[in-house]
This record gives sequence, C-alpha cells and structure tokens, in this order.
Amino acid sequence: MAVSVRDVAAAAEVSVGTVSNVLNAPEKVAPTTVERVHRAIADLGFVRNDAARQLKAGRSRCVGLIVLDVGNPFFTDLARAAERRAAENRLTVLLGTSDDDPARERAYVETFDEQRVYGVLVSPVGDDLSRLAELHRRGTPVVLVDRRGEGSPFSSVAVDDVAGGRLACEHLCAIGRRRIAFIGGPAGLHQVADRLRGAREAVAEVQGAQLEAITTGALSVLAGRAAGESIRSRPAADRPDAIFCANDLLAIGVLQALTMLGDVSVPGDIALIGYDDIDFAQSAVVPLSSIRQPSGQLGTHAVDLLLAETDRAPGAGPEHILFQPELVARASTVGATPSDQPIDI
Repeated sequence: MAVSVRDVAAAAEVSVGTVSNVLNAPEKVAPTTVERVHRAIADLGFVRNDAARQLKAGRSRCVGLIVLDVGNPFFTDLARAAERRAAENRLTVLLGTSDDDPARERAYVETFDEQRVYGVLVSPVGDDLSRLAELHRRGTPVVLVDRRGEGSPFSSVAVDDVAGGRLACEHLCAIGRRRIAFIGGPAGLHQVADRLRGAREAVAEVQGAQLEAITTGALSVLAGRAAGESIRSRPAADRPDAIFCANDLLAIGVLQALTMLGDVSVPGDIALIGYDDIDFAQSAVVPLSSIRQPSGQLGTHAVDLLLAETDRAPGAGPEHILFQPELVARASTVGATPSDQPIDI
C-alpha cells in the first residue's frame, strides 16, 4: 500500500501542511522539523506523487529545452548552464535535440505540452513558430534561444550572428586574404543565413575581395570534411585562400581534409576560421581561429527570461537579450603567433 503525505505527517508528528512545506519550500520550516520529516520519509519509504502535484499546480517543475544538435559542444555547454540555473530555482531541465528537423521539433513541443512543463526553451529550426505561439497563448512561457525574437511574442536570448560573420571576414581580409569561401548549412537555419550575410557585407567593403558560398547539409565534422576534400581536389589556382565555416565542427572537418595528405598548408595556403569557439578549437592539430559565442550566458539568461515570463505583468512585451560575438585569433589564421585572447576590431 502506498505511503501518503498523511502517513508522513503522523509519523513526524506535524501537520500535512508542514510536510508539504518541507517538500516544496523547506526554507519556511525550522531545520529540526525538516530533519524530523525527512527521517519519517526515509523510514516509511515515501515517494511523492509528482503527477498529482503537477495536476493540482497546473504545471510541473520541469523546463523543456530543445536544441538543434546536442552533439555540438556549443549546445552541450548551453544546456549545462541552463540546467545549473534551473536547479538553483528548483527546476529540472528535460533536453531534446531536433537534429534540424521541424517534425522532430514539433514532436518535442507536443510532448512537453502534454507534460505541462513549466516552460519551453527552444532553438527553432525554421520560421514556422505557430505551435510555439499556440503554447504561449495558453499560458506556457516560451523563450527563443540562439535565435532573435524581435517581431514575435517570445522573449529571446541570442548572439548577433551578422556581426559575427563580419568579424570573421574582416579578420580574413585584414591578413591579406581575398578569395574567401563560406561553408555552412542547411541554408534555412537563421544562424547560418545571418553569418553568411555578415560575411558578404564585410567582403563587399574590400576592393578585390570575393566570397564563394558552399552549402552543406549539416553543421558536422563529416560535412566539413566532405567540403574540405572537394576544395582540396581543385587545382591550386582555383582554391580559395581563406575559408570561413559556419561553426567549429565544420571547420575541424575542413582542417582534417586539407591537412591529412600534407599538400595544403593551413594557414599558409588557406587560412581557416570557425564559429562558436568550442573547447576542441584550441586543441586542434592547427589551433583554430573562431568567433566566440557566450554559450554559458545564453543558457543562464534563457532560464532567467523564462522565470521573468511567469511574473510578467499582463500586456507587458517580451524581452530580448543580444550578445556581441568576439574574434579569437589562433594559428589557423595568424600562423606562428596565435593568441587565445579576443581581438577588438
């Protein structure tokens, strides 16, 4: 027979309300009483009925987080930071990865809706935010992560990817490169499109510079290796003298393809820069220049925005946080004098 809260209260010689406070707001209860209640819980083997508590409260203490690719260290770091901030507020993060698939993203949204989550943090795959808007209208807070939310009903936390694309190509042009290739995809991802836009703006301002866009089907090491092998197979005169990859995983794949046979030098023949500044970037065989994103701050502020959404006054508009990226120049662009410090341009 299941042990109830009343059984715990009787064993601890306290009221049912006190047991409830110990479980949900222990700071309201004297430490000696908290200890007595926990001792009774342990002795009786009580397990709280979270489903019943969730039904009574109208929503759970779980936050749904949907990222594009949990295998990407950028999103792993973001998720860890979100989890830490959520735990500080007695919330638990449920993590899902959409794998850049709108149908998979929608399935997670449906599941989180059925679970009556506290709120949803999401890096959307495309432009169809209708299901998220429906969730929001029915009272579930939604925050866009790594995606600007201006013009939508959602609060958002993101990085200025157009500025990041500019930084990357301004750096490549500043070291004398003029035939630049941008590698990234899928093209429908806003992050990729914005980084390409910034790259094009920077290249357009430099006389004699040109930009070639190469679309990949994924933002992965394998996709980068395939793109790099394609470039390496070209005659030397037809190759770019610099490559800007939409993320570091692509750049690592490109680096592997260019250097595995030793016939292409990085940065001598081709300078290479990535995006995100994941931990693997600085430990690559040629330390990788990158555009640094504050992944931890994105995760932390996403949870903060979600908490603020629950307390927002009726009619108050959403809040948008936009971080600025930083250039970190290493050996893949600056040769023998790498620096792990951000460079202001």
